[in-house]
Order: sequence, then C-alpha cells, then structure tokens
Amino acid sequence: MDFGRSDDPRVQAQLDRLNALSLATGRVNLDTITALMERLGNPQDRLPPVFHVAGTNGKGSTCAFLRAMLEAQGYRVHVTTSPHLVRYNERIRVAGKLIEDARLAELLEEVFDAAEGLSPSFFEVTIAVAFLEFSRVPADACVIEVGLGGRLDATNILKPHVLAACGIAALGIDHERFLLAPEEGVPIEPMARIAFEKAGIAKAGVPLVTLGERYPVEAQQAIHTVVDKTGASIFPFGTGRSGEDWYCYEYNSGDGQLYYREKYWQEFTYPAPALIGEHQCYNAGLAIAILRRQTRIAMGEEAVAEGLRRAQWPARLQLLSQGPLTALASEQKVWLDGGHNPSAGRAIADHFPGPVHLILGMLDNKDPRALTEPLGDRIRTLQIVPVPRHEAHPDRAFGPGAVARDNLEEAMLDVPADDYPVLIAGSLYLAGEALKLNEEIPD
Repeated sequence: MDFGRSDDPRVQAQLDRLNALSLATGRVNLDTITALMERLGNPQDRLPPVFHVAGTNGKGSTCAFLRAMLEAQGYRVHVTTSPHLVRYNERIRVAGKLIEDARLAELLEEVFDAAEGLSPSFFEVTIAVAFLEFSRVPADACVIEVGLGGRLDATNILKPHVLAACGIAALGIDHERFLLAPEEGVPIEPMARIAFEKAGIAKAGVPLVTLGERYPVEAQQAIHTVVDKTGASIFPFGTGRSGEDWYCYEYNSGDGQLYYREKYWQEFTYPAPALIGEHQCYNAGLAIAILRRQTRIAMGEEAVAEGLRRAQWPARLQLLSQGPLTALASEQKVWLDGGHNPSAGRAIADHFPGPVHLILGMLDNKDPRALTEPLGDRIRTLQIVPVPRHEAHPDRAFGPGAVARDNLEEAMLDVPADDYPVLIAGSLYLAGEALKLNEEIPD
C-alpha cells in the first residue's frame, strides 16, 4: 500500500504509522471500526446528509458527479474516496478542499491514540479520520465512496438517519479473495455474491438507486432480496418495460447531450458528461437519479447540468496535458486510466476503436488479460512496466508480444512516432506515478 510522502515531519510520522498497518488475515467485519468510533464518540452519527455509493467500477466517478452537482448548487460538501493517486490527502476533502497537512497529522494522531489495542486497518483509520473531521466542520452534504464491497466495509457503520440516499454503480468480479470468500447464508454464484455484498449498504427507509437492467439477472435478484429484507426503497435503471424507475442515454457520445427519463415519461435533457467514455453516461445518470430520489437537499436542474460540465475524476480515461512525461513521446495523445479488471477493460476498449500503443502495469493479484483481451488486435505495441512499490506481473504474463521496460519514462521514449494514441493503464498506483511524473497533481 502506498501512503505517499510528506515534507511535513508530523504528517510523515503518521503516514509511517499508517504504512505499518495491514488487514489481519481472515478479519473482514465491522467490529473494529465500531469499537474505534465508539471511543471517538460516534462522529458518524453527526454527519450532514450522506450520499453513500458502492460498486465495482464507476463508484468514484458517480461520487465525482454528485460532488460537482452539489457544489454547483452552492453547497459545502465533504467527500471521502479511495485510493489516492499521488497524495494521501486526496482521500479526504473537507467542505470542498483537500485536508491540509497540519490538520491531517492532528487527526491521525488522535485516531491512533483512540485505537490503542484495537489493531485497525489502514482503511479503518482513514474512515475514522474522515468521519471525525466531517462531524466537526460544518457542511451541507457528505459524499462517501465505499472502499471494498459494502456489507462489511468500514463506511457501512452509517445509520439510516444520516443517509440521504445510497447508490450502486457497475458490478464486476474483483477483490475475489474478500468478496467471494466462502460464508454461510450468502449467494454462491459469483455475480450474485458481488451484488449481495454491494447491496449491503441498503438501509431501511433510505432510497437505493441501482443500474438495474445493466446488471446480470442473478445480480438483480440478489439486490432485490437484500432490499426486501432491509426495507430500503429501490429505484433501478431500465427501459421501463417491467417497472424500472429511470433510464438514460447519451446522444452523439462525448459531444452531445445526455437524455434522462423517469417513469411516466418525464424526460430531461442535459449536457454530455465532462468525463469521457460511454460508461460515464450511466455513472452520470446514476448520480442524477440519486439526487432526484433523495428528499434531504433541494436541487435545481441548472446545478445538475453545471455539475455534469465541471465534474473531474483523475485517471479515468484522462487525456494528459503537455508535461514532462508526455513530452517524451512524439505528438500523439496520451491517455491515462487506472482500470484493472475485465469490466474496466471493456469500457476502455469501447473508447479506442482503432490501434493504440499500450503501456501496462498490473498488480500480480489482477488478471493480466483484463485489458489486453478487450483491446485485442488493436494493441499496436505492448510495453510492460513495474508498478512502483508494488508486486506486478512480469512481461511474460502478457504473451509473446509484450516487451519489458524499466519505468514509464523508458516506455514513453520507445513509443513509435505515428498517429496512434498512447494508453497508460492497468493500475491506479501506476496512474498516480504517471500524474506525478507529468506534474499533474490532483487537487
């Protein structure tokens, strides 16, 4: 795990303590985070209205749309997302701004002191820090991204009274070690199990907005089973043939309009999302549906439209600016994406209809075919680079056409000078390295 570095010695001391933490083998439950939050006075019970978002892919983008729309309405918004790309501070945004180093050091120290003897994981400490600060600094709303799964994720200590709405973005197979671990009383079929875990954020009386028909049937059924047990109100995506609640599509993808429709043929037209890729249409639609189904915060259509225009989410089909890293290649466009599972691979492939030069670095616990198979024969050159500070697949894992390079700079220098774009992908940690090298630090 990469927690970044800091020039502030107080922050670095706490980051070193974070770096020493790991999730105890076999322990995935809410016991430790619950005990830790009790010692801190249960700050999670005193948050502004919370929008809680789970999913395999797209949950971060959905959170970015939610934040942009809420801020366009003039609201102060707390946000916690993961992982960070360059700096640990990216995980915690307080009333619109990344948490400052001095305050981060104070909070980490406070949480570590309270956690003595509990052995929390790095993510549990991070969520405790975020919720503690969110309870102390005035704001109008919170946007909370689930870390892993949902049912047993540290963010799932949130109670119904603080929740404005919950959402589930795209589903896929990932984090199998945790999300598919054998357990009594849970679905056996993999996609049903994944859906079951994500739907664990559902709470009684709280709207749960989903991508409905875009999930496999077994996933839809698993979500409905959880909803029936919890008493949440479900609002699924669909064409309207069988009682679905909302629908969206993008006309002239990337340069047109987003059409959003609800039951009884209420239809709205918005600008196309600023985030690139057909899949972002559905993430944007999910964010719109979440805001339209909650009743805690007033929203205007102009703010929704402005949020679609201004949303930013680094390393998700991001076109890199001119900088030290991109200057190493010729005049080709250089794209960056942190996707690393088959669902992300399909979304990336949808964006590149023609040949592409692929620079790939993937953690060794990920499927090396996740991106190469969807892109298929469109891969003109394939260079494999290490993922800094992490164990990564060697070039031989990607087939005979793959060539190993020592680092991103070497790979960029070896991209042939032609008209085809360059794609750096395979890991959010690699994406963070690319942003740092190109001097595009997320703010």
